[in-house]
Amino acid sequence: MNLTPRPLETTIPAHDLVYRRLRSRIMHGDLPPGHALTLRGIGKQFDVSMTPAREAVRRLAAEGALTMSTSGRISTPELSNERIEELAALRALIEVELASRALPRAHMALIERLQTINGAVAEAVAHRDAVSYIRTNLEFHRTLYLRAQAPAMLAMAETVWLQMGPTMRALYGRLRQTEPPQFHRLIIAALRAGDEPGLRLAVRSDVTQGLRMLAS
Repeated sequence: MNLTPRPLETTIPAHDLVYRRLRSRIMHGDLPPGHALTLRGIGKQFDVSMTPAREAVRRLAAEGALTMSTSGRISTPELSNERIEELAALRALIEVELASRALPRAHMALIERLQTINGAVAEAVAHRDAVSYIRTNLEFHRTLYLRAQAPAMLAMAETVWLQMGPTMRALYGRLRQTEPPQFHRLIIAALRAGDEPGLRLAVRSDVTQGLRMLAS
């Protein structure tokens, strides 16, 4: 009897693999706002039939990561200023609470890990790599929020990130950043000092400042 485990991808349904990969591309800003997609194109890209492509699109549309017109046109969302403001407010509410809950569990190993990730953020900025910047920036936040041990709240935050991925790509292009977000350093300093008010302010500023500039 062969007990060798099969590779992970062979045990995951095709529609779930497409969903995960396309979700990651959208969340990390690999696709700009208003980018049109087709089921045939998705199927070809991920080497699957139309059925798993359709199921993946259906799930992403339900999460607000894709829009579908009455004519069947599929695209990444183009957010209005009002919608950007709403999502920025959600980030401020959810992520500040997650950071506050994480603070009592913020040991030195976590702080050092955040510093390492922030170095990767700086490298992405130096190379003007928008997708790597968004990916490492979200990794910075997710790494901190995992310490909150609040999975439902983190899932809500990730849904907001997903809806905003293409918009974050547009924001990156407008900001033309030359250094990592200044508030990351303030977040790390507040964690090191056990400063909850300072941490809440730094996180709120970090997750809203750029978005509100985009909506202005």
